[in-house]
Amino acid sequence: MSRDTTIRTLDALETLGLLSGDKVSVLAPVVDRYALAIPSALAKVLRAQGPDTPLARQFLPDARELVTTPDELDEPIGDGAHAPVKGVVHRYPDRVLVKPLHACPVYCRFCFRREQVGPGGEVLASDDWAAVLDYIRATPAVREVILSGGDPLMLSPRRLGGLLDDLEGIRHVRTLRIHSRVPVLDPERITPDMLAVLRRKTPVWLVIHANHPEEFTPAAEAAVASLVDRGIPLLSQTVLLRGVNADLDTLSALMRRFVDNRIKPYYLHHPDRAKGTSHFRLSLAEGKALANALRRSISGLCQPTYVLDGPEGQGKWPV
Repeated sequence: MSRDTTIRTLDALETLGLLSGDKVSVLAPVVDRYALAIPSALAKVLRAQGPDTPLARQFLPDARELVTTPDELDEPIGDGAHAPVKGVVHRYPDRVLVKPLHACPVYCRFCFRREQVGPGGEVLASDDWAAVLDYIRATPAVREVILSGGDPLMLSPRRLGGLLDDLEGIRHVRTLRIHSRVPVLDPERITPDMLAVLRRKTPVWLVIHANHPEEFTPAAEAAVASLVDRGIPLLSQTVLLRGVNADLDTLSALMRRFVDNRIKPYYLHHPDRAKGTSHFRLSLAEGKALANALRRSISGLCQPTYVLDGPEGQGKWPV
């Protein structure tokens, strides 16, 4: 597969041996509703391991995604009630989340924004971005801007650099933060040009989303090392997922892997009630038991904060 190849069809998964032919018709409605994308680097790893592994379950479509339970929501964390302008979520007094685009390098099957993201995902138009900047300028309490989406590192270095320059030009914005899957799942995007864009006067904190220790391939570790060596501080976020990492051995190995790669564990998210994701969810009691076991088992340096982000839109709460 070439550098820019991304798997986007069930036929391509079948060709790679990641899907049996009899499942193509069964899963077609799933992919029609929820986008499929697996970058080439990740596809090679999944091909080597096979489709029925904890790592693969995050990315391969599943017929259970068409099952919606009564408690599942289009907007499971209540962003809409806190969106003063298009692309902005303002739930906390001193920081705002900005969604510059709705495209990702890979579409996770548990994503809480799965109703919004997809190939060719909408990028904020210039007028919308101007409104975002106007809102932030008019809100001096905002010290931190978080770029999420979608995945901001899907933007070209030139485009991302322009957005960061605009934000850095607002005097009361003191911290920039980016949430991304790219360094571990599409590490070839961490180019010298991207590194140059991320290293700037206003500190950029990069929060890397990974859910399983096997996401840290040699290429991923090299990309992460290039970020750290460039002086970019790294934090982690992880979603607790049944069948992927909801056991003490896997969770401990993942947190240690973060620290091994100079990434400070930050958030462990209780799974959100996104539509079609019930097969990934575990109870709050199960999650609390795992978080407590983790605290008893490994170094304090390896401890994330276990948080719940409810549908009321009130933000993350430590469990």
